[in-house]
Amino acid sequence: MGYQDKGRTGATLYSEVTDRIIAQIEEGTLPWVRPWDDGRAALGLPRNAGTGRRYSGINVLILWSRLFEEGYGSQRWLTYAQAQAMGGNVRKGERGTTVCYADRFTPKEGDTVPSGPDGEPRQIAFLKRFTVFNIDQCDGLGERATAAVTTWNEALTLPIAQTLIEATGADIRVGGGEAYYAPQDDYIRVPRPEHFHEPINWFRTALHELGHWTGHRSRLDRLPDTGFGSPAYAREELIAELASAFLCAELGIVPTVRHADYLGAWLSVLREDSKAIFRAASQASKAADYLLAFGQGEEQQEEAA
Repeated sequence: MGYQDKGRTGATLYSEVTDRIIAQIEEGTLPWVRPWDDGRAALGLPRNAGTGRRYSGINVLILWSRLFEEGYGSQRWLTYAQAQAMGGNVRKGERGTTVCYADRFTPKEGDTVPSGPDGEPRQIAFLKRFTVFNIDQCDGLGERATAAVTTWNEALTLPIAQTLIEATGADIRVGGGEAYYAPQDDYIRVPRPEHFHEPINWFRTALHELGHWTGHRSRLDRLPDTGFGSPAYAREELIAELASAFLCAELGIVPTVRHADYLGAWLSVLREDSKAIFRAASQASKAADYLLAFGQGEEQQEEAA
């Protein structure tokens, strides 16, 4: 999913990203579930090599896709100017990847200015984009950009995940044969760990349900009023699926598909609205950040749409 910035409109970029993700889902290669064990890059979220900040939202999916397409050995990215500022350079002929984030502006006097309900000028949203390169596409970067990153294993990962889950204070009821979040009573139900073929799958399931838990009105206030089978319910499942993938990757747990039965519903949502995956990925990052703050503290991010 490598996009070069050639002056496209925001609408075109929305469509290009969405069309590519639809194609990947149809092919069975979800951009948030890839063969990490076969890749060269360490598990985690992509980061800016200059600032150390995590990329978020749709940019995670864009950069993960490019990472696997090209076989890069690093999750660190930077702009052409950043590479030069760090004493290095982007190799001639290398193709950049377009990432984006949403911004707003208020039209100047004399322009046609839409008004809000209070009569005040309304800000207009637009999509800003810029080009980044993987550090594998660069030469001469210093140790700050190329230093080794943590290599995860279950002995290190699972205690960290357990500590984070406990730190949330969520009402997690262990037992029974189903996993779900009950929004009205604000609790999570998960089967006992021994009911899973692999212990790590208990953590994947608990983190997925915690993704839903963040949407409660007392937290991020995101959960839909409609029930199972509705487009809004499918969107919420997509948000929780992405949030779980982002969270798992950052904690050193290889993401997997938790609800493959929703693939058809997700495809319908994406086909009807080219901005849906952008909104879902943005809300998923907010959910993952909310949960990561319990275990790692707040961390600044590169903005995303």
